[in-house]
Amino acid sequence: MKKLLITGASGFLGWHLCQIAQAEWDVYGIYSSHEVEIPNTTLLKLNLTNFDQLKSVFQTLQPDAVIHTAAMSQPNECQNHPERSHLINVIASWNLAGLCADLNLPFGFTSSELVFDGNNPPYRESDPVCPINLYGEQKAAAELGILARHPEAVVCRMPLMFGAVPHAQSFIQPFIERIRTGQVLNLFTDEIRTPVSGTSAAAGILLALEKARGLIHLGGCDRLSRYEMGLMLVDILQITNANLNPCKQADVPMAAPRAKDVSMDSSLAFSLGYQPGGMRQELEEIRDRL
Repeated sequence: MKKLLITGASGFLGWHLCQIAQAEWDVYGIYSSHEVEIPNTTLLKLNLTNFDQLKSVFQTLQPDAVIHTAAMSQPNECQNHPERSHLINVIASWNLAGLCADLNLPFGFTSSELVFDGNNPPYRESDPVCPINLYGEQKAAAELGILARHPEAVVCRMPLMFGAVPHAQSFIQPFIERIRTGQVLNLFTDEIRTPVSGTSAAAGILLALEKARGLIHLGGCDRLSRYEMGLMLVDILQITNANLNPCKQADVPMAAPRAKDVSMDSSLAFSLGYQPGGMRQELEEIRDRL
């Protein structure tokens, strides 16, 4: 089988990709420091910001395609560590695109809905980027540099993702922990997303790698506020003593500004065969693992 190299294999999205890609690819996963075991995946420890190491892996492995999911993805962390986050979110992404372009390899990059400011949703691929925090700025810069270096690459803008992974958290795990321990959970009523499960997101990326070029949105079917997501979790998990506090973004100080509504129009992906389920349906499917 052909070789697929996936960066960020120990992360939430990378783990899902490694699982799903095995059906059609010989999968190799890169991790930086968080070593994990993924059956039927060959894992390689590598510092993506070291170009010589990166180039050596390409020469030795000779992959047939590359998907780059590794990132510093917490907006507050990026805001507080601009130089370190720039190296991984921008420079490493450009370098990977350049190496793939030199070898004429298919290249998939996972960007973010946070390249938008949240004022004119739902967002299409043709809408101009307008990030309001450093993470969004870095993803927007990565997109531009990648497509300049490798015009045949596919840039997948990803939404908020959820799921159950043995070693990596999605946004719902802290929600569940606070709910189950009786703590107050502040949830925004004015922050809207188009969430998708890690399984559907990974399937969408593999589909995009095969069928798309340039920008593509891989949002879910539902437009939901953080508070609505919390209510859904409480109902599905049948937690009777949940203490959800509906609030506004302005009520909670954060290092990085947060866009209010970056829901995405994913019509292009749907037309290519992308079929994410609704959030309730997909949560019910993994309820026993939450």
